[in-house]
Amino acid sequence: MRFKNKCVVVTGSGSGIGRACALAFAGSGANVVVADINLQGARDTVQLISAAGGSAIAVETDVSSPASVQALVAQTINAFSAVHALVNNAAIQVNKTVEDTSFEEWNAQLSINVGGVFLCSKYFLPHLRRTKGSIVNMSSVNSFFVEPSCAGYCATKAAIAGLTKAMAIDHGREGVRVNCICPGYIDAGLAEGYFQSQADPDKARKEAGKLHALWRIGKPEEVARAALFLASDDASFVTGASMVVDGGFGSGLPPK
Repeated sequence: MRFKNKCVVVTGSGSGIGRACALAFAGSGANVVVADINLQGARDTVQLISAAGGSAIAVETDVSSPASVQALVAQTINAFSAVHALVNNAAIQVNKTVEDTSFEEWNAQLSINVGGVFLCSKYFLPHLRRTKGSIVNMSSVNSFFVEPSCAGYCATKAAIAGLTKAMAIDHGREGVRVNCICPGYIDAGLAEGYFQSQADPDKARKEAGKLHALWRIGKPEEVARAALFLASDDASFVTGASMVVDGGFGSGLPPK
């Protein structure tokens, strides 16, 4: 129960990796704030947490909106008085080249993927400073190397890795640690959207698995365990780090 009597905020936790993180933190004793633009998804996550005996609230949140994020902060403090960890997970992905990406699609990815990290960190930092808390940002292996037709997404994930280091340097003296996780293909969320967009989703999922040294794609729970570690006191001397959770996706060419 590493997070007993502590409050953890997870954005984009109405589904996928975010939901897995919310469930994992609740299972470790945390009071969880389930923030998602999809309120029903957030409520479904809260119901899962409650059914397992945990404590959580759902907050409809647009991480690209300063007013919405400020409301999230206010509801969090009103419900639990303090916040000890923030997991910036909310993101979207447009599978297009630069040429094919519209101006609106480009701006949406920037404002949600990077802007969401900026706004949530900005407004939660005063509270995290009081608790010597932690921020975990969700980046991607695409911050190190890219794949075809996801130019905007790759750009945002690289930006998150750089922003993570900048915040770690700026706020380390204040006792706030900031790290990011770089998953490979995970069987949930954005990756699932990609698979479903293919002519044969099952085949696409199997082919993606072969890109990893472990010959499978990851589970959201496997990413959630990394988030728990980075947000906990077990990682007390870890900050500014990019933790790769990719099943060997970035280790080299896949075996034949």
